[in-house]
Amino acid sequence: MKLLAGNSNLQLAGDIARYLDMPLTQASVRRFADEEVFVEIHENVRGEDVFVVQSTAFPANDNLMELLICIDALKRASAKRITAVVPYFGYARQDRKPGPRTPISAKLVANLITVAGANRVLSVDLHAGQIQGFFDIPTDNLYAAPVMSDDIVARYGSENMMVVSPDVGGVVRARALAKRLDNAPLAIVDKRRERAGESEVMNIIGDVEGRFCILVDDIVDSAGTLCNAAAALRAAGAKAVVAYCTHGVLSGGAVARVEGSELMELVITDSISRPEIANAQKLRQLTIAPLLGEAIRRIADESSVSSLFD
Repeated sequence: MKLLAGNSNLQLAGDIARYLDMPLTQASVRRFADEEVFVEIHENVRGEDVFVVQSTAFPANDNLMELLICIDALKRASAKRITAVVPYFGYARQDRKPGPRTPISAKLVANLITVAGANRVLSVDLHAGQIQGFFDIPTDNLYAAPVMSDDIVARYGSENMMVVSPDVGGVVRARALAKRLDNAPLAIVDKRRERAGESEVMNIIGDVEGRFCILVDDIVDSAGTLCNAAAALRAAGAKAVVAYCTHGVLSGGAVARVEGSELMELVITDSISRPEIANAQKLRQLTIAPLLGEAIRRIADESSVSSLFD
């Protein structure tokens, strides 16, 4: 088994390598003067089971091309099996046609990864479960819920907790986390999105009076939805509001928006490299390196990945 890292999240790749007690494969992933991506593997990978760690976060297109070219380089170097480890799968929100003459870009990216030569894909908290069906190769979708629930119990276990979904579409995710928290009660924020990137909170479904509310979502981008939801929950009598999100896209002024919001804390994982949040007062990062490392070990050993979540 070998572990190859792209440039999108070297810290996470290094942490996975340390968990597996193995070095990262020696390789060069660099740019030519015109920004073309060039990859050179400096070790023999013939007949090896190779895992390529690369999130396709900002800059999404550059990181996606790095992943595709790494896969192609490994395929031409006769690797036995290539697994694309994509902690954050970019373009996942384009999983359907929201209107006429629009693309389904998540399917296109799935095709690109498959045609490049990947034999399998490993990701974390895909935005929509049906994306697994976009691939014609085996796809494992891991869940960050166990990592989050352990942290919630350690920090807020004595509180009168209630898990809150920031929209109707996230109820399944929120219910799964609530189940891990000794079947904590569930509330839903009913919102209406007028246009992309903007949301308006309408009302709260559930009694949050005096509750310690835990908002849970897969992606935090502009943070507008979370901040509006936190304000609505506080207005409805919530004692405090913290948010747990797997993928911290945090585009534009998201960090400043969170800092000035009613949120007590926003916790994200390191699926996306975000070193700039180190100085933020309300943001904290959890590592999913052990989760990914254990899944990689089990895939290499041909043992069960789903039993990770039993």
